Amino acid sequence: MSAPKTSDCNQDAARAHGSSLQRLVIQPFYDVDGITIYCGDCREIVPLLGRFDLLLTDPPYGLGEGTWDTNAKGPKRQWRLHHEQMGWDAEVADVSALLPVADKQIIWGGHLMNLPTQRAWLVWNKIVRNFSSGVCELAWTNLDCPIDAFDYSHGQLATEGKQHPTQKPLKLMAWCIGKAGKVQTILDPYMGSGTTLRAAKDLGLRAVGIEVNETYCRQAVARLAQGVLRLDNE
Repeated sequence: MSAPKTSDCNQDAARAHGSSLQRLVIQPFYDVDGITIYCGDCREIVPLLGRFDLLLTDPPYGLGEGTWDTNAKGPKRQWRLHHEQMGWDAEVADVSALLPVADKQIIWGGHLMNLPTQRAWLVWNKIVRNFSSGVCELAWTNLDCPIDAFDYSHGQLATEGKQHPTQKPLKLMAWCIGKAGKVQTILDPYMGSGTTLRAAKDLGLRAVGIEVNETYCRQAVARLAQGVLRLDNE
């Protein structure tokens, strides 16, 4: 395995010789064994990447701290406030421009976004009912399949080492990839701490993740450095 390639989050702007057009030069934050991370604004980076088989992402919902457990105290509350101050959930993401980059699309929180009407929704049933962030979450998709649900308790997620306030379970994202059928390349333009990329790696697929916050990029790199896990993708 080759060593990860890292760079600053800031992309360099270069002007092509003899041309008035500016071209964005992007250097991967990480690029190892078919998994690539870019640290920057996905609106600037995605147009430079070409097409993918699957768009699988969990963008900001724009709900902010209002969805969190207001009774949380001590280290738990400080952890949440720290992540909220990063501004990652200041407004709902506009994902409409991302749809043309992939044939298949799965977007968590899609019911909060301006997306076309589709019949195939995916549901994460969190099973446990004693927390304030919602007992389930919805993913909009353009897949040609019936509505389906994945049962996985919020409590089980704690065993994976939660590093982002809205981090999805690894098995959930692997299940989403399985629902998409035969795909080889995956894009997650709102990567967070890298769960989509980790699932893709464990399934032997190629994936690109984009994240504007360097702290989360580094956390994703650390997760990718771990040994490959066996995931049930059925």
